[in-house]
Amino acid sequence: MTTTIRIRLRTPARLRNLELLLLLVALATSAAALALVDLGAVGEIDAAMFALCGIPVVLVLVLHLVERVVAPEGDPFVVPIATVLTGLGVAMIHRLDIAEGHDGWAAYGVRQVVWAAIAIAIAIAGLLLVRNHRVLQRYRYIAMFLGVVLLLLPVIPVIGETGANADVWVRIGVFSFQPGEFAKILLAIFFAGYLVTARDSLSMVGRTFLGLRLPRARDLGPILVVWVLSMGVIVIQRDLGTALLYFGLFLVMLYVATGRASWILIGLALFAGGAWVAARLLPYVAARFENWLDAFNPEVYDRDGGSYQLVQGIFGLADGGLIGTGLGRGRPDLVPLAESDYIIASLGEELGLIGVFAILCLYLIFVARGFRIGVAGQDDFGRLLAVGLSFVVGLQVFIVIGGVTRIIPLTGLTTPFLAAGGSSLVANWLIVALLLRLSDSVRQQPHAVVDGGGA
Repeated sequence: MTTTIRIRLRTPARLRNLELLLLLVALATSAAALALVDLGAVGEIDAAMFALCGIPVVLVLVLHLVERVVAPEGDPFVVPIATVLTGLGVAMIHRLDIAEGHDGWAAYGVRQVVWAAIAIAIAIAGLLLVRNHRVLQRYRYIAMFLGVVLLLLPVIPVIGETGANADVWVRIGVFSFQPGEFAKILLAIFFAGYLVTARDSLSMVGRTFLGLRLPRARDLGPILVVWVLSMGVIVIQRDLGTALLYFGLFLVMLYVATGRASWILIGLALFAGGAWVAARLLPYVAARFENWLDAFNPEVYDRDGGSYQLVQGIFGLADGGLIGTGLGRGRPDLVPLAESDYIIASLGEELGLIGVFAILCLYLIFVARGFRIGVAGQDDFGRLLAVGLSFVVGLQVFIVIGGVTRIIPLTGLTTPFLAAGGSSLVANWLIVALLLRLSDSVRQQPHAVVDGGGA
């Protein structure tokens, strides 16, 4: 009796060729959307805008070539999905510029194209610099420190900008950005590194009550610290959405690390209790809930900071119907901040329910690929990091679109890849680079096939 062991290696060329095909489809879709916007709104194509868009197009193709060298086994879906979402965002922001009469550097669309090029270039640099994702685990406490510092920057009087609803911006000279977008990546790295070392005590110790294993009091420390941090974001920065994003990220990573549903129940109870107390004590949190629950009340609709934006967005989505008014043919500019907070309402008006459903499907595939990378991971840190990065994108999409469609209270988060803003684009393309590195590490493991035979 003899046994033959054959090592079957994956063929990286197939993955990269599939990515190239999907990437060409994504670029063609983005170009068609931009052309339809111009033809629908003004009747002619803006050649200068197309020429400017050539810069990120070249860079995304360079990213593909870099993958062939340094990440040949990287996931073939994440870059095309990020590309088509970024392209649709640029097309809609350009459409809003046409409606509002913006041109030159004052046009949000022009700036978005430049930021897209910067974001893709930074993703290329990240892929080249981080050759082994396990290196990040060594710097988990540095990531935690930097993440907390970034969260605190908007409340510093000299550089922090006070917004209408939340203090989430930092301005240094002529440059402004949202530090919270980068903090979510740093905190995901810290949570993954911390939970790898602490998961035994968090998962195996505790008493069982009604079928749930409850943690010891001293093991509640980490979740209480993150809860206090989240409540601090609500109180100091007046940002319910960011607090929910960070706390939800920690809860999911904690559940994946320990497999204990009791952590989810405790976390949800803590956050719900904290949000309820904040709604009772903090006027701006109470106003968010009132705008959500009683949006069509004329008094709530007309008052300063009321539900006008929310209701206008709902009207825009309703006007789009099933198939939309057509790119360049609607009035998305009637909604305040249509290029950022409400870009999904703008797309829904001109692309209709079918278009919004297609966009949601793209996000679903993106998150699913990230989860798949995490499930297939060979090391606990990489598994947790992949799940955390993917989940934070999915949760952010839910918070934003849930607020726009009045499923949950409206928050000031940006829709990943779509909304105007350089901070968001750079942070989310960095997530793309990290997922590529993680997926390449997973697939580099050889697959053994065992054949038995007689002699």
